[in-house]
Amino acid sequence: MDELVSIIVPVYNVEKYITETLDCVEAQTCPYWELLLVEDGSGDGTVEKIRDYLEQRKDPRIRVIHQPSNGGAARARNRGLQEAKGRYIAYLDADDLWMPEKLERELAFLKEKNAAFAFTGYEFADENGRGTGKVVHVPETLSYRQALSNTTIFTTTVMFDTEKIDRKLLEMPVMKSEDTALWFRVLRSGYTAYGLDENLVRYRRAGKSLSSNKLEALRRIWNLYRRAEGLNPVRSAYHFFFWAIRAVKRRV
Repeated sequence: MDELVSIIVPVYNVEKYITETLDCVEAQTCPYWELLLVEDGSGDGTVEKIRDYLEQRKDPRIRVIHQPSNGGAARARNRGLQEAKGRYIAYLDADDLWMPEKLERELAFLKEKNAAFAFTGYEFADENGRGTGKVVHVPETLSYRQALSNTTIFTTTVMFDTEKIDRKLLEMPVMKSEDTALWFRVLRSGYTAYGLDENLVRYRRAGKSLSSNKLEALRRIWNLYRRAEGLNPVRSAYHFFFWAIRAVKRRV
């Protein structure tokens, strides 16, 4: 369908948050969506929560896709991409939240810019999903070179138009920081990312141990520069320095 947005959600051990996340999708002012919940082998009550939700709502736009075993977020998103029927692809992490107008505003923005790749601003939230008041503003555009020093693109804010970008290019590499590696690859291929500087997403930080481990985050971004992007040590250090400054500013 020309207007359909396929929302891909990797699902793994999120029983505390999944109902609220499902509610935020149901509340979207844009009705032209399908929600692909890629269940990645949860060991808590996530599957039961989703089953109860679907029995109550009976919304045919929601589909559950079961992975054969836990393979991580990249593989789950790639499975969702394979199953997606929509022209537009949007990512949502299972513990994050969208404002009701998120899809409508971003879809209109993508069309207005005649763009293949868009992202939005967002706000940090506490464990209960309440905004902390710390809003991340985004630039009007990001090229590959700019993105190397400014990885402000957050997964839950992204939307792609698959009539302008090949789906094969959107397959996430199976590695740490797979989302950032994907943005780099798309931008390196000649696309520009367009930023909608509106706070349309709440990024729930609680429980995201990988992101909260600062040393691990530093190691991951350095490995992206050196291994995924093949940058020499000098260029890596240059971009790493500015990335670190902007990362600190986003969080203080």
